[in-house]
Amino acid sequence: MSFQLKSDKKESETKTIRFPISLIMQIETAIEHHNVTFSGFVVQACEYALGHMGTKEDDSI
Repeated sequence: MSFQLKSDKKESETKTIRFPISLIMQIETAIEHHNVTFSGFVVQACEYALGHMGTKEDDSI
């Protein structure tokens, strides 16, 4: 399944995180014509990454 951007608002908590400027620019370009905020993109990307991570058993193959 490919990563799909969705407009979505959920209950949230504020966290501070530092991004390399080049990554910020790439994300802003990626979301430019979508109805999604920077934070929304980061949340969706993290959810996607967590859902597609291998388990410890997968790492031993």
